Amino acid sequence: MTKYAVIVAGGTGARMGSAVPKQFMLLNGKPVLLHTIETFLRAYADLQIILVLPPSFGEQGKQLVSKTTAPSRIQIVSGGATRFHSVQNGLTKINKTSVVFVHDGVRCLVTEALIRRCYEQALEKGNAIPAVAVNDSIRMVEGNKTRVVDRSRLLAVQTPQTFRSNILLSAFEQPYNEAFTDEATVAEAAGYEIFMIEGEKENIKITLPADLLIAEQLSRKA
Repeated sequence: MTKYAVIVAGGTGARMGSAVPKQFMLLNGKPVLLHTIETFLRAYADLQIILVLPPSFGEQGKQLVSKTTAPSRIQIVSGGATRFHSVQNGLTKINKTSVVFVHDGVRCLVTEALIRRCYEQALEKGNAIPAVAVNDSIRMVEGNKTRVVDRSRLLAVQTPQTFRSNILLSAFEQPYNEAFTDEATVAEAAGYEIFMIEGEKENIKITLPADLLIAEQLSRKA
C-alpha cells in the first residue's frame, strides 16, 4: 500500500534558547531532522515524505532535502499555528488510499523496526500509536495539593502515530480543539478506537539542550 510520512518540524527553538530551531541543530555532525528523514527513507523504498516546516525556514528546508539520499521523495509544506494545523496542512498532499505516519521531526532516534511495526498494525487494526511505560513516580496537582497517580496505568505516547488514510483524513476534518495534543486524540474525538503498540525508550523527543546531549550518546551506541 502507498505510504506517506508527515514529518512535523514546525518548531522555532524557543525552549532550546537558540536562534536555530532544534530540528536544524547538529547531532553528530548532521542536522537532527536529517537523521529522522533518512530513517524513514530507509524503512520503505516507496515511502513519500511530506515535510512540514515553519514558513520562514523554507530555504533551509530545501537545502536539507538536497542532502538526503532521495530528495525526489520529499515535498515541503508550511506549518500552521498549532501542531493540529501543521499536520492538517501536510495531509492536504495526500490524495490516495494509503498508510500515513505522523512523526515528530525531532524524534531523530526512531528506528526502522518501529516504523515497520507501526505500519503492519495500522494495516491490520487501522492505527498504531507507540507508547512506553512511565518509570517516574507521578503526582497530580489538585488545587494546592497533590495526590499520587498509579504509574502502572500510564503510558508515555510517542510517534510515529500511524493510521490508514481514511481514518486520519476524516478525523482532521473536525474543527480545532485545544484538547488535540496529538493525532490519537484527534482520531479518538472523531469516534475511532485507538490501538497502542510498544514504543522504544530511546525514541526521545529533542526539546531541551540536555536532550541533544542524551541523543548524541544514544546514537553512538547504535
